[in-house]
Amino acid sequence: MKLSKLLVLTISSISLVVAGNLIETAKESGLKPIPSSQSELLKLIDNSKNPITKNKIELGKKLYFDPRLSKSGLISCNTCHNLALGGDDGIPSATGHKWTSNPHHLNSPTVYNSVFFSSQFWDGRSPHLEDQAQGPIQADPEMAAPKKLVVQRVTSIPEYIESFKEAYGDEKITFEKIADTIATFERILITPSKFDKFLEGDKNALNKNEKEGLKTFIDKGCATCHNDIALGGTMQPFPVVGKYKYSNVGDFKGDANSMVKVPTLRNITETAPYFHNGTVWSLAEVVKIMGETQLGVKISNIDTNKIITFLKTLEGEKPKITYPVLPKSTDKTPKPDMN
Repeated sequence: MKLSKLLVLTISSISLVVAGNLIETAKESGLKPIPSSQSELLKLIDNSKNPITKNKIELGKKLYFDPRLSKSGLISCNTCHNLALGGDDGIPSATGHKWTSNPHHLNSPTVYNSVFFSSQFWDGRSPHLEDQAQGPIQADPEMAAPKKLVVQRVTSIPEYIESFKEAYGDEKITFEKIADTIATFERILITPSKFDKFLEGDKNALNKNEKEGLKTFIDKGCATCHNDIALGGTMQPFPVVGKYKYSNVGDFKGDANSMVKVPTLRNITETAPYFHNGTVWSLAEVVKIMGETQLGVKISNIDTNKIITFLKTLEGEKPKITYPVLPKSTDKTPKPDMN
């Protein structure tokens, strides 16, 4: 065998070994892939108390996009969690009914992959999507719709009544069931990426620079909080060792124990502005701030760029969502209320 060919084979073998070691290191650091197996995935995203079905998904999609669930008739779930914009709204502070900005200057988190979060909302007050879906509909600065009004709007539309019957086997429509159905649709909003292929054993799914970025991400300690399938979604203290330079924007201090939900890093390149108060637009600045506030280290420009190279591998394939044609209102449908 010629020496040049032997060298190529040797280098290739070393690269495969290094990649294999990195996969194991990533898993040992708590990183997990979105399973490519549909049966394994279903085990993770399904809710035994509210099983996923095709009828629920289609109905939930319509409700997700229906602005009539808001008091004004103008705001839908998709307004703040826009599926065409990375699953959020792309503005610093969530804005809702009567153009009201969130009173705590809280940023809208992405809905994509939220099924993998162990806690919902920035203060973690909801344990799952079914509970979370009830909040924004009723909140005055968001959709501002009382439960009774939401039920009246939905039950005034014959097509919705029939769809609920098909999805649940009965015609009893409650506010909680409406929220459950929206949550069912949200449970399928997952975005697998080439990073997942890499963790599942495809050593060539990431290139050399992306692997180096992943290694830097782990070595710097980023995976301490940004781990598991969502690379986030758990409650952690913030800040830890350094002052957050934009803490004066809004009055949010976390939950009773000063814990804040860790944002997912999946599709992070599409969800600026960043942090709970939406103060930072540059991903490079985010990496440096996280180093100073959470890890107690100054991350160099070189290492910052390496980490961002890895973060780009988390840009996932979005589920194909066809914008639904919503059922028409009737004479009995409560009119929009802008007050």
